[in-house]
Order: sequence, then C-alpha cells, then structure tokens
Amino acid sequence: MPVKVAAGCLVRARFGSEWRYLIVHPSGSYNRRAPYSIPKGLVEAGESAEDTAVRETREETGLACRIVAALGEIAYVRTRKRVIGFLAEPLEPPESPVLAPGDWEIDHAEFLAADEARARLHPDQQPFIDRAIALEPEA
Repeated sequence: MPVKVAAGCLVRARFGSEWRYLIVHPSGSYNRRAPYSIPKGLVEAGESAEDTAVRETREETGLACRIVAALGEIAYVRTRKRVIGFLAEPLEPPESPVLAPGDWEIDHAEFLAADEARARLHPDQQPFIDRAIALEPEA
C-alpha cells in the first residue's frame, strides 16, 4: 500500500504581544472527538508540497499566506501517512483569532497560543509546534 503524503501550513500571527498558531478541527459528527490539525491536504500529481500547503490553507480557512520556513516531515504512528509541514504567515493580518471555515472539511479554525495549540493538536503533529516555537523571532 502506498504511503499518503500530505502537506500543510502551521500559520503564525501576532495577536497583541504573543505569537498564535492556526489549527483547524475536522467537520462531521464522526470527528466530534477528533484532535485538531494544521490545515493540510494530499499532494496532487505535478504539485509541489509548498503549493499544496498554501492551497489547502486557503481552501480550508480562506486565509492567504506565505511560507517562511520548512518545518520538516512527520510520519503518523498508526497509519501510513506522512505530513510535510511549513511555517507560514498571513499576507494580511487576521481581524480575529477565530476564522470562518473556508469549506466543508473543517468546522472550526482558530489562532491559539502555542501551549494550547499543542495540547489540541493531533499528537503526531505536535512536533510542528515545537519546531515553529524554535523559529519565533524575538519580540
């Protein structure tokens, strides 16, 4: 069975004096107790991981962003799936930490402080938060 490869953005934005990170929750009653995720999707044929990550973030959250750093790759522990992550920043400052979902795939999108985002994030994706924190510029 081939390995599924997805790519997504962990988007950071400043709210007041702190960096917050955008995470999303999958929609559907079967996902009611599912953990949050970074906005992501499968890399399509002929598409780069970077293009996939930016496209999926825009589709799921309505947020246009630019990649500022690579966050590496994680492999899910229980499934044959890899996720390539990128640290990104919005092209325009978000008006609110809560975003309206951009499509049916998610039911909630919110910028959270790093500790809270990490606690809600899928355990296999938590290293993306740690890697992003290591790249935070000084205030």
